[in-house]
Amino acid sequence: MAKDYYQILGVERSATTEEIKKAFRKVARQTHPDANPEEPAAESRFKEAAEAYEVLSDPTRRQRYDRGDTIDLSDLFSGMGGLDDLIRSVFGDSGLFGGRPYRPPRGRDILVRASVTLEEAASGTEVVVEYSALSACQTCEGTGASPGTHPVTCPDCKGAGQVRMAQRSVFGTMMSVTTCPTCQGEGSLIADPCPECSGSGSRPDGKTVSVEVPPGVSSGTRLRLSGRGESGGRAGQTGDLFVEVEVEPDERFERRDSDLVHSLAVTVPEATLGARLEVPTIDGDMETLEIPPGTQPGAIFTLSGRGMPLLGRRQRGDLHVVVDVMIPEVLTSEEEELVRKWAELSGESAERRASTR
Repeated sequence: MAKDYYQILGVERSATTEEIKKAFRKVARQTHPDANPEEPAAESRFKEAAEAYEVLSDPTRRQRYDRGDTIDLSDLFSGMGGLDDLIRSVFGDSGLFGGRPYRPPRGRDILVRASVTLEEAASGTEVVVEYSALSACQTCEGTGASPGTHPVTCPDCKGAGQVRMAQRSVFGTMMSVTTCPTCQGEGSLIADPCPECSGSGSRPDGKTVSVEVPPGVSSGTRLRLSGRGESGGRAGQTGDLFVEVEVEPDERFERRDSDLVHSLAVTVPEATLGARLEVPTIDGDMETLEIPPGTQPGAIFTLSGRGMPLLGRRQRGDLHVVVDVMIPEVLTSEEEELVRKWAELSGESAERRASTR
């Protein structure tokens, strides 16, 4: 009875080429002899899966198979070419179990904090931060090799950082790619390490960096400076520097996102008769505000566009002025007499209010 390749891969007969490839990747990893060293049947299961993929992944072969024709796959397992090429076409040079090209370690990211005033957050400013981090060794210029010498190409991997290893099985030779054990994947060797950094290519160092703080930042905003973090050592990529901004409180304003709130002290006569009062702004100037007669405590007046800038945009928030009517706690005898007279004229004397309680 002919083998059911669809069943072997666990796909429907209507499966697409991509679905077939995905299924084969899964089955190949599950059935490969290296993943099942104590299971004798693993080799035959893996071979069947390879046959199924070789047939179903090719449109012409698949049509012939669906018609019931006999497919000759004798060349698939004869030597290093067939099966090795098939595996590489599906899994790439990494092989079935994910051997990946060596990548030098990336340097550590650094986080520092900087404080700015609310006015500086509104206008933008420049701050200087200091921090400690590993930097490229100046003695060897980051190579890790003693001055006057250079790293040499690894003789085993020829600088690739990887080596290909052949493994023989009953159905052919399997090729796998693995990290070079001689250079540990770096592709080079250091015969004479730098005496200052012991061959690491980096040393502790104190750094000072000037950072541009854009208008509109708020507490918690992180500014990223690429490549200003810690050195990754020999051929490693340098990490990044993150500056977290802390905006100091301002007694004149309460910040609400891009809006500002200012509490304006207004006397009873000013609230009653109306007044023209000066209001501070985050830009450093004063804005004249017209307080109409009869203004009530808690009344809010909005000055459009006098708030905080929106980070990265041209728009600005608003400045909301909240009226805080100041009631005098101590009166002179003359002032008290005038207030009582005012109360009598308005029909709201203190004595009348006390009698109605």
